[in-house]
Amino acid sequence: MKSIEWLGDKVRFLDQTQLPLTEVYIETSDVRILAEAIISLKVRGAPLIGISAAYGVLLGVHQYKSSSEKEFLSAFDTTLNLLVRTRPTAKNLFWALERMKSVVRLTSEHDATVLFENLEAEAKAIHEEDRVMCNSIGQYGASLVPDGAKILTHCNAGALATGGIGTALGVITTAHALGKEIHVYVDETRPLLQGARLTMWELKNAGVPSTLITDNSAAWTIKSKKIDLIIVGADRIVSNGDTANKIGTYNLAVLAKEHKIPFYIAAPTSTFDTSLNHGDEIIIEERSADEVIRGFGKQTAPQNVKVFAAAFDVTPNNFITAIITEKRILRPPFEISIKRAVGV
Repeated sequence: MKSIEWLGDKVRFLDQTQLPLTEVYIETSDVRILAEAIISLKVRGAPLIGISAAYGVLLGVHQYKSSSEKEFLSAFDTTLNLLVRTRPTAKNLFWALERMKSVVRLTSEHDATVLFENLEAEAKAIHEEDRVMCNSIGQYGASLVPDGAKILTHCNAGALATGGIGTALGVITTAHALGKEIHVYVDETRPLLQGARLTMWELKNAGVPSTLITDNSAAWTIKSKKIDLIIVGADRIVSNGDTANKIGTYNLAVLAKEHKIPFYIAAPTSTFDTSLNHGDEIIIEERSADEVIRGFGKQTAPQNVKVFAAAFDVTPNNFITAIITEKRILRPPFEISIKRAVGV
């Protein structure tokens, strides 16, 4: 299963809104369709959004690779402006677009064909690097998972959300592959049920023992099932370790501290944003009220009610036991360990 792939002149991606009932793949040469797919969560997960953005740049300039430098660069700028507006919280989107911009800045010969070839190489490199980073995160993280562990996770941070085996879910599947007897409890993740629809689908396919729970039963599950650790992914991690992730993550971090169990973040260093000092500076995306009151086509609230539909929350660093990256496991004080990991 490939969440996304570059086919030379078009992108093929798995429409995640159709899971778990059907596997539907979409092929397109139109960057506007890919941008809409990012907005509507057909492709989602911070690392995958970054990969998708890089391939989106290629879609936007492909037809201009034999044009003049001026036409090519105009299409490039237009494409960047389209993609940068898709989702505001995931750092990987901006990280990937900045890498594509750097290619143009550093290409001394601004021939359109050469520019396209260099951009294509960079997009492929972003995809491959994420695959490698996921494998490394899985190996580091698996060392933190004791044999017999009961694990709680939230949202989806697996192969569907990345270019590889996943971040948080990559840790889990790696631990399982190493022969550790684990059991995973999965929050359904309201309102769009990424845990129920996507994470449970991945765990079932991987043969990992797992149980689905409602979001509001997490506290009781931690206590009654004796959860050993919680592990989640991230959409943006700032200089002091404050972490933005799917709404509901902060709840779990508070519960972990109260129950004295580890709370781990798993993310590649491409998700770190050292331009921000603390979590209050992170822009939190708010989604349409329809996702809450008319999710999956059925109205579940009265007409014309007010809805606060934050897509993410921010977990303060003092609730985080460690951050698992492709380079090493980072521990407090995060201001120091993050600086060392990202080289700033």
